[in-house]
Amino acid sequence: MKPQDILFFIILGVLIYKKDSKLFTIAGIICLILSIPLFSLWVFFTAERLVWYAASFLFLAVMINIYRLRKLHE
Repeated sequence: MKPQDILFFIILGVLIYKKDSKLFTIAGIICLILSIPLFSLWVFFTAERLVWYAASFLFLAVMINIYRLRKLHE
């Protein structure tokens, strides 16, 4: 496990604790923005991981929104 993975799990834990979809979305966008220069520098492993992290953050943001909408309409 690399330091970037450990940092991801720490951030993920904090965001899950807060359960705010906006923070998940911001974290996903930041990961995508950080991956762009890494792809241009040919640092593919880290850039690819950042894209996966962004996808997971954005997926969790969508899941939180679906959960809140479902709970709202019950």
